[in-house]
Amino acid sequence: MFCADEQTAVPVDLDRWQALAIAVLRDEGVRGLAELALLFVNETEMTELNEGYMGKTGPTDVLAFPIDASEAELVQHGQPPSRGPDRSPPDPGDMPLLLGDVVVCPAVALQQAPEHAGNIDDELALLVVHGVLHVLGHDHAEPAAAAAMRARERQLLEAHHWRGPTPASFRQEQPN
Repeated sequence: MFCADEQTAVPVDLDRWQALAIAVLRDEGVRGLAELALLFVNETEMTELNEGYMGKTGPTDVLAFPIDASEAELVQHGQPPSRGPDRSPPDPGDMPLLLGDVVVCPAVALQQAPEHAGNIDDELALLVVHGVLHVLGHDHAEPAAAAAMRARERQLLEAHHWRGPTPASFRQEQPN
């Protein structure tokens, strides 16, 4: 997993959010070699991404860029440094599965936290979980899918973030 904090508006504990993302991947059944990028960006960068890829104006809280599984299975990431006569050719099954990117904007998270998750800590946790679930194929376009995704988010947050029941401050509203 690659994590980067490319913003300065809100302090971000990369190790903590990386551990949460890895826990979600494991709980969702991701095994073996897999790659995911988790990026924290400023409002300007998020605005450019939101406008360029989603066609929406202004910054948003989280964007997920999944790699199509059929394409991901064909992607060979990196080659061994040497393929001498005593080494077998690379096996595509040994190459990591490229899952995609999750991009979070902590400045937007800070602004919306009181109305969504209650505080910035819970908001960032929600956005990381939400983004990883999107990369893995979850969606909330239809009411039934939205309810299922929301329930799974709560389960994962209870298991890996709150370490107990949902706090009273956590609101029903979810990121888009």
